[in-house]
Amino acid sequence: MKHLALILAGSLALLACSKEEPAPEPVRPVLSVEVKSQDQANLGRFAGYIQARYESNLGFRVPGRIARRAVDVGAEVEKGALLAVLDPTDQQNQLRAAQGDLARVQAQWINAQANARRQQELFNRGVGAQAQLDIAQTDLKTTQASLDQARAAVDQARDQLDYAQLHTDHAGIVTAWNAEAGQVVSAGQQVVALARPDIKEAVIDLPANLAERLPPDVVFLVAAQLDPGVHTTATVREIEPQAQSATRTRRARLTLADTPAAFRLGTAISVTLSSAVAPRIELPLSAVQEVDGKSRIWVIDMQNQTVQHRDISVVSRTASHVLLDGGVQPGERVVSAGVNSLKPGQKVKTDEDSPR
Repeated sequence: MKHLALILAGSLALLACSKEEPAPEPVRPVLSVEVKSQDQANLGRFAGYIQARYESNLGFRVPGRIARRAVDVGAEVEKGALLAVLDPTDQQNQLRAAQGDLARVQAQWINAQANARRQQELFNRGVGAQAQLDIAQTDLKTTQASLDQARAAVDQARDQLDYAQLHTDHAGIVTAWNAEAGQVVSAGQQVVALARPDIKEAVIDLPANLAERLPPDVVFLVAAQLDPGVHTTATVREIEPQAQSATRTRRARLTLADTPAAFRLGTAISVTLSSAVAPRIELPLSAVQEVDGKSRIWVIDMQNQTVQHRDISVVSRTASHVLLDGGVQPGERVVSAGVNSLKPGQKVKTDEDSPR
């Protein structure tokens, strides 16, 4: 009996100890983000490219068949460089014809000049008639006018022959060819595009509704897509007044604050639009828990590695983020995933910042 009593007493003592020391709750790993105050509103990011501000579409001043192209796309050319040549046969024939007409009229002018001089001498000796002298002088003036016209025709034919060669009027880079060797082109038809590389700008397409409500303090950050470390700021130079019917976008041309060497013509860029706003706090939508019609978040006590919930007021929300007007301070850390399984005072193990 004595041994039985001792055994029962020991069992009761063990039961008492087990009730006084419950098993600790497991530490829960969570993802978290640090609360940061934002004073810039992101209006969007758009793809674009670098383009020359000034680009000329050049063509021949006379019609003809292109005999050859002297340069290819991407070539850098100096002022006066030869770009393309037409078959000069027609222009050469016109020049020969004009030169033949000039030679004929020159012969007529020499005869008219000699006749007028002879009639003047006869009239001075008193043996010539005034009427004959007037006719000779009139023929001389008429022939002189024909001679001037023939000389102008020769000059024009020489110009037409020169126009069969297409030269640049400024240094630039060939960006496009719109005609090939052997193709017949008309006068003024666009044959080649020539860009001036000294002044460059960024070109993007903006949604029509955004282009119409751009804030006056909007900031454009322009970065190279292949190397975002190469970047600069820009301002709006021009926005097309009408939206493109297919995409409902309006093309915007931006003046660069400076032009990094990596910003070559045709470089793909990414343009981020932002605007200054009153300081605000933005959190991932996954950080917000809805309980009884109220919104709350779980704030981490970094010293004790525990969490406590806190009611917040949501100003607006998107598919991925919420905007708060307070309830949390910059520098605090908030659970960003797994909020529905947390309890007040629960131990947690934080990980690196999750994507915002």
